[in-house]
Amino acid sequence: MSNIIAIAQKEIRSYFASPIAYVVIGLFALLFGWFYVSILNWFVNQGMQMSMGMGPANMNVNQQMIRPLLLNMTVVLLFVLPMITMRTYSEEKRSGTIELLLTSPISDIEIIVGKFLGAMTLYGAMLGVTLIYIAVLFAVGNPEWKPVATAYLGLLLLGGCFISVGMLISSFTKNQIVAGMVTFAVFLLLWVIDWIGSFAGPTVEQLVNYLSITQHFDDFAKGVIDTKHLIYYVSFITFGLFLTAKSVDSERWRG
Repeated sequence: MSNIIAIAQKEIRSYFASPIAYVVIGLFALLFGWFYVSILNWFVNQGMQMSMGMGPANMNVNQQMIRPLLLNMTVVLLFVLPMITMRTYSEEKRSGTIELLLTSPISDIEIIVGKFLGAMTLYGAMLGVTLIYIAVLFAVGNPEWKPVATAYLGLLLLGGCFISVGMLISSFTKNQIVAGMVTFAVFLLLWVIDWIGSFAGPTVEQLVNYLSITQHFDDFAKGVIDTKHLIYYVSFITFGLFLTAKSVDSERWRG
């Protein structure tokens, strides 16, 4: 466990020693703020119309403000998370430090889990900044905290899936730009796979919908925790890290 923590701390230091962490967190906070203000303006206008008897019968800040806000942010993750994962192994290969890792008395699993936890810590910091916006809603409104906590749990799991895939792709190349572009392409494919499945038959569509990484987030955004979604996300992350371990193991044998 100490080796995993040491690797995770090394990854976190490397993120914050370069502009990557600050750019990623700043960009994510800026985009979150833009969506936040846009949806808040719409919500306030809808509330004013309701007070005049022209709008919807009732307004729910969780379902009509927070849920669409977090759903929009899942799209932003497609662009932001490749910036985190593209360097996990590519930078090690480019700088030549991958040989030191592979010959050190640390197992591949410890290295991979440590790097994963380091990336997840940065991702958690990104989400942590957005809680400032959500805290404003709690200060001036009356949202329910359980659906919000559930939605953020879904975001953590969704991000974990993306990070596990990004690490796998980063382990294939020493070029960070290539790793980032391929990671974004794969993320986009995982995002639209259910749309592609809609053109197939009902059986294929049902299978593709289950495999879709975003379909499983919808219940979390509604404040619902379903074990099938938890199992899916945990299995996805585990499988992604397993494939990364196999890729790193093949690198060890080639070395």
